[in-house]
Amino acid sequence: MAAHDAQQLGKYLDHAIRLAVQNVADGGGPFGAVVVTPDGRLHDGVNRVTRDNDPTAHAEVVAIRRAASELGSFDLSGSVLYSSCEPCPLCLSAALWARIGQVYFAADRHGAARAGFDDAVFYEYFDGVRPELLPVQHADVPASDAPFDAWRGHKNRTVY
Repeated sequence: MAAHDAQQLGKYLDHAIRLAVQNVADGGGPFGAVVVTPDGRLHDGVNRVTRDNDPTAHAEVVAIRRAASELGSFDLSGSVLYSSCEPCPLCLSAALWARIGQVYFAADRHGAARAGFDDAVFYEYFDGVRPELLPVQHADVPASDAPFDAWRGHKNRTVY
């Protein structure tokens, strides 16, 4: 990593960490994130799970939502996500769907676990060693492909 890149990395991770610390002072969770779009704009977010009673309002998701809204596009290709902590599977999935190009994080899942945020168990679920956490089962019904048939037949669909 070049000196300038390391400097930018530190700058954006420090920003995410400051957001997280301030969010704790404001009564929220200890997570902050910044999406930097290719045009250099910053779109930040903090954990709003308890504030909004929204289990999906993680800092990374909030930052991604803000960036997409402000850019008027669900495609954030070329953007970089900086997070105060290792993104959980939800946040990684959101970054994948947003087409984020790179993710950097400061603290890891083990630090989060020591603070009482045990995302590690979710990684175990996705590794297939804890399927009892959430049983998921395919149910084959005759109309299961109807939404996809409608999608394929819709002339004005927005491909994503």
